[in-house]
Amino acid sequence: MKVILDTNVFISGIFFTGPPSQILKAWENRSFQIVISKHILSEYQRVAESLSSKFPSIDIIPIIELFAVHCEFVDTHGINISVCEDPDDDKFIECAVASKCKTIISGDKHLLKLTGYDGIAVLKPRQFLDKYL
Repeated sequence: MKVILDTNVFISGIFFTGPPSQILKAWENRSFQIVISKHILSEYQRVAESLSSKFPSIDIIPIIELFAVHCEFVDTHGINISVCEDPDDDKFIECAVASKCKTIISGDKHLLKLTGYDGIAVLKPRQFLDKYL
């Protein structure tokens, strides 16, 4: 199974406990594959670096490197989708379409509204855990 993690899930999984953290642990155990694009990875890095100053005990570099090495990278060049109320979220839909991934995990209200778009399910972290793990 392939999934895409919205930035809020990725960041919450690193810095906090709860469903997002459980999702990252399941990924580490190879329960599923995470798909990312260069735009998604850039956002992960930007947000994580910004938060890392508030959590100096967490070294974000190895985590980002782990993602860069072990996630499935997808080229979204030439795919331009404008369906989200927040245009910054379109990159997750573009990645899903480019990779034929049918699951995005997100707590973002704008993305959650798009569940069903092109056959893509947008699930909250708890929903994903309950349904698949």
